Amino acid sequence: MRHELHSEIDIPAPPDEVWRQLVDFPGYAGWNPFITSATGSAQVGDGLRLRMQPPGGRGTTFRPRVTAVSSGRALEWLGSLGVRGIFDGRHRFELAPTASGTHLTQQETFTGLLVRPLRGSLDRGTRAGFEAMNAALRARVLETQAAGTA
Repeated sequence: MRHELHSEIDIPAPPDEVWRQLVDFPGYAGWNPFITSATGSAQVGDGLRLRMQPPGGRGTTFRPRVTAVSSGRALEWLGSLGVRGIFDGRHRFELAPTASGTHLTQQETFTGLLVRPLRGSLDRGTRAGFEAMNAALRARVLETQAAGTA
């Protein structure tokens, strides 16, 4: 079974400013309502520790591995719930420059035996989490620009 989610947002800032906030994992605790804590680094092969809290749902800690990094353009990780093949998620952020800033796409492809029974919660809570994170990232980037710290 396979299921995909995605959410997009335009951010009026250059991709490098959006990227700076996206890969500042320790900073997530201060602004991110979906991934409420994160440790690790945006280096291919590195392990991350992410605490995800979907709106209205139960928080879960995942330990994905970074699978792709293209500075200022893309970040991807692959995580599993227990053993691979039970419930896996390939999460990807893509940043594309636009005339007014950056178009951010956040997407995840879920595969495995538990996708079907979890599909409803993915469509509700996880999708809402993506949207909340995107909006909060936009606000964070604008806040750092206004403060002159970007």
